[in-house]
Amino acid sequence: MNALRNKVQLIGRVGQDPEIANLETGRKRAKFSIATHENYTNAKGEKVENTDWHNVVAWGKTAEIIEQFVTKGKEIAIEGKLSTRIWDDKEGVKHYFTEVTCNELLLLGAK
Repeated sequence: MNALRNKVQLIGRVGQDPEIANLETGRKRAKFSIATHENYTNAKGEKVENTDWHNVVAWGKTAEIIEQFVTKGKEIAIEGKLSTRIWDDKEGVKHYFTEVTCNELLLLGAK
C-alpha cells in the first residue's frame, strides 16, 4: 500500500427519494440513505441477514445526476469518503453524525 486514505465503496439500494437542495452559493446538494445487506450463518448454524443504513451526501455535478436518475429502491454503487460532523447542543451534549461524501456514482440494475 503506497498510501492509506479515507475511501469508501458501497453497493446498496436507496432508502428514500433523495433530498435535493440548491444552496445560496449556487451549489447543488443531494442527501439520501442507502441500505447494504449481509447474509451469513452464525455459530449456531442459523442464517442471519443484516442490513446497515448509510447516510450519503453528494455535491455539484454528482448531485445533479442523482437528482435526475436516482429514486427510492434504485440499486447504486457509490465511492467517496467518510465525513463526521461534531457539534454541541444547547445543553452542552456532544453529537456526532457520520456520512459518506459521494464523489462517484454508478447506476446499477435494469433501466
